Amino acid sequence: MSVNKEKYLELLKELGDRAVLVAVSKTKPATDIQELYDLGQRDFGENYVQELVDKAAELPQDIRWHFIGHLQSNKVKYLAPFVHLVHGVDSASLLKEIDKQGAKTNRVIDCLLQVHIAQEETKFGFDQQELEQLHVTGLNNIAIRGMMGMASFSNHTEVVRQEFNILKQLFDKYNGKFGERHAFTTLSMGMSGDYPVALAEGSTMIRVGSLLFGERNMKH
Repeated sequence: MSVNKEKYLELLKELGDRAVLVAVSKTKPATDIQELYDLGQRDFGENYVQELVDKAAELPQDIRWHFIGHLQSNKVKYLAPFVHLVHGVDSASLLKEIDKQGAKTNRVIDCLLQVHIAQEETKFGFDQQELEQLHVTGLNNIAIRGMMGMASFSNHTEVVRQEFNILKQLFDKYNGKFGERHAFTTLSMGMSGDYPVALAEGSTMIRVGSLLFGERNMKH
């Protein structure tokens, strides 16, 4: 299956100017991405560094690439020259590495702090104590643009809603706390299964893959 164009247009209409749609294109071929690009989509999300680097080289240069996976410090250098937004910054050490690579490429790299809000231990992210202790003084090649979080995989809407609500409260609490350069504009929460709840709780960016591209190819 290629792209579900009807669903894409429906989603755009539903979102209006409330939230940015990031089309999650991990494991999908460049031809599928090009199809959505031709409909006007510019924000695409990838989980794997090498896959993102390869696709960026092959596809139009004005695509805004979002890295939404778990980023290892030793891979930052490959994304630093072009990545639009790093969603999953889950430690102070990763933030420092992004800053270092930003300096080397003479870029200020936009980042979101990933916050652990789910019940599952397998998800990454800052906890509230780590957020409180985070200092970004002297990091001149990053800009913290907001927060990102993933809710529990749960059929209980109320659980998901509460987790998103916690993230929105943290977003409001820390907006402006890191200094003027780090004014928050983006709250990235909500995926194919739970984006309506995320929107209701204040999300400004949703990450949607399977609704647009079908189930992902399990090659990783």
